[in-house]
Amino acid sequence: MTTPWADPACPLDDRVEALLTEMTLEEKLAQLGSAWPGVERVSGNVAPMQDVFARHTEFASASKDGLGHLTRPFGTRPVEPAEGARQLANLQRDLMDNTRLGIPAIAHEECLTGFTTYRATVFPTALAWAATFAPDLVERMAHAIGTSMRRVGVHQGLSPVLDVVRDYRWGRVEETLGEDPYLVGTTATAYVCGLESAGIIATLKHFAGYSASKGARNHAPVSMGRREFADVILPPFEMALREGGARSVMNSYSDVDGMPAGADPSLLTGILREDWGFDGTVVSDYWSIAFLRTMHRIAATDGEAGARALAAGIDVELPDTLCYGEPLAELVRAGTVSEDLVDRAVRRVLRQKAELGLLDAEFAPEVDVEEPIDFDPPAHRAIARELAEQSIVLLDNRNGMLPLGQDTPSIALVGPCANDPNAFFGCYSFPNHVLPHHTGYDNGIETSSLLDSLAAELPETRIAYEQGCPVKDIDRDGFDAAIDQARQADVCIAVVGDRAGLFGLGTSGEGCDAEDLALPGVQDELVEALLATGTPVVLLVVSGRPYALGAYADRAAAVVQAFFPGEEGGSALAGVLSGRVTPSGKLPVQVPRSRGGQPATYLHAPLGGNSEGVSNLDPTPAYPFGHGLSYTTFAYEGLVLGADRIPTDGQIEISCLVHNTGDRTGAEVVQLYTADPVAQLPRPVTQLSGFVRVRLEPGEQRRITFQLHADRLAYTGADLRRIVEPGEIAVMVGSSSDDVRLRGTFHLTGATRTVGAKRVLHTPVEVN
Repeated sequence: MTTPWADPACPLDDRVEALLTEMTLEEKLAQLGSAWPGVERVSGNVAPMQDVFARHTEFASASKDGLGHLTRPFGTRPVEPAEGARQLANLQRDLMDNTRLGIPAIAHEECLTGFTTYRATVFPTALAWAATFAPDLVERMAHAIGTSMRRVGVHQGLSPVLDVVRDYRWGRVEETLGEDPYLVGTTATAYVCGLESAGIIATLKHFAGYSASKGARNHAPVSMGRREFADVILPPFEMALREGGARSVMNSYSDVDGMPAGADPSLLTGILREDWGFDGTVVSDYWSIAFLRTMHRIAATDGEAGARALAAGIDVELPDTLCYGEPLAELVRAGTVSEDLVDRAVRRVLRQKAELGLLDAEFAPEVDVEEPIDFDPPAHRAIARELAEQSIVLLDNRNGMLPLGQDTPSIALVGPCANDPNAFFGCYSFPNHVLPHHTGYDNGIETSSLLDSLAAELPETRIAYEQGCPVKDIDRDGFDAAIDQARQADVCIAVVGDRAGLFGLGTSGEGCDAEDLALPGVQDELVEALLATGTPVVLLVVSGRPYALGAYADRAAAVVQAFFPGEEGGSALAGVLSGRVTPSGKLPVQVPRSRGGQPATYLHAPLGGNSEGVSNLDPTPAYPFGHGLSYTTFAYEGLVLGADRIPTDGQIEISCLVHNTGDRTGAEVVQLYTADPVAQLPRPVTQLSGFVRVRLEPGEQRRITFQLHADRLAYTGADLRRIVEPGEIAVMVGSSSDDVRLRGTFHLTGATRTVGAKRVLHTPVEVN
């Protein structure tokens, strides 16, 4: 006879309660824990302080009372797809056969630049998704990633990252979706929709404030006021939950104004659940509960750390069970921690397991491995190629130096990123994240460097390659050979930037924070030496963060920015350089002018910009947010505002015509910005309120229409309530935050209105 909790015909809540009633305290706590089989085989860290906290407990012992999560069964070491599927199925079968209740675990994996496993497609990094300004394409990518994961028995993905960039020196900028909360929110929501549509639980991280650490140091404290937190940091999470339907959230490591996120009930329960109505699970970032004791020092024991996290609202401890196991059980038995808090979290975990089908009597973990499992099929590579091509940003093109064309006689290809396909991968790609700890493996996928791709793209052109210098090390031995090749060539392409890694092993990535925004190592010196040759230099930056390029803006023949474009990056970059691909990417972060005196992001109040006569430091960037050139040209005209005045709860239609005035097909990202010139508090001088990517044939014209609701103009006022107040609103439409083509104004009328949790978060756009 099937037990009630294993019967999918029973109401879900009844199933959960029936199972909860059957559980001992130890079995309940087991559902809040996790295990990481195979971690003992990793020689280096793929998570912070893994070498300190990782336990090498036998699986049978770790799972004797059951298990909530299985940590990275595919993403810990190289494993062939079919073998990985068999191993995961065996772990699940062990849980079903050798524990009293026989409940399978939720298997989770990283999936920021694709399924982080051997032989899986490496898509562009998140900052590159944002540079496309194409949420629909990001959704297609995420669905593709999810289908691969679900095919082999994975249930949850630890992506996307919704941290809004506040300081470009932070190592994890590459993992973010830029510096504007609306761009971050819309792109992340698209990713969530794609992943969830494939049956994978999307996990929003890192909730919240992680990206604003002091000195841009990983895990450093965050000093941030409540208004900035509410208006810049939180909106992307709210959008991805309400509009994307994400079913999980991961806490931030950092403390904000002294309160660690992992112990903050006002954040994890108050805002997340009571204000936003979230009913999914909160999972801990790896070892963040133990960090409450060891790093934040707000708990004396593992049990106390577990108690604080549980009370705050963390439901599952990842990646291993250090604090939610016996240390927490002792406090519950002693009456120090209420078992009701345990039950609250267990209900959430069991509910998700029921939704995933893991509680069904007919559930079987085995997957069909007779059919070939291809984690990098042509359809996925096609999406990776499309993303890469649309993400590349043409920053400068003096005198039309690009495209080079098929008739370019000779090219000197110089730089540390010119002949290394791994230079195109982010730190959470399997080749850069896991493979460095395992010798004897290739990338597991077909990859091509820019040198190989450019040779295939321009077969009649003589291409001479010299590295010049390494990415990171102080080594100038290759300068002379690089300079000689540049002098002999018709054009020099200097390919500089980053190599992604972890915890100081790279120049970009988790734990790879920068002191300033100079190119790493001696790359700036190499660029200066190449410019001094007199040969036209195309500066191509392949990086995970923006670097200071102001010194080259007026001297390089062209400047191109690529944010880790993934496995198809070589072909995409070669296509842009040759002209086969018309560039259309736009900057999701500004490119600074100077390496020091860090510039603020574009989203600043009046005193955050250049204050001539007040300060001698000018934070104006070399290239502004939203900037990106094309090989064609676009004209804007005919701005129409649907009204002169709307109430503070109303909506206005804003439209204009965009015309491709060049001789090439191209895509333009039409950007709507707004400003509130006089308000209770200083407001941003300009803020992105809507955007759309539109493809236009030569001579083609389209009308773009934004539906802007007054809620989109809300902000946190003097009394810390989110409000929409009456007054003039400036409207700006253009090609970047600094390239405004059309301007207008309208007025909000009526009383100041408090905006509630059901506020409008999105600006719909029509293209006719």
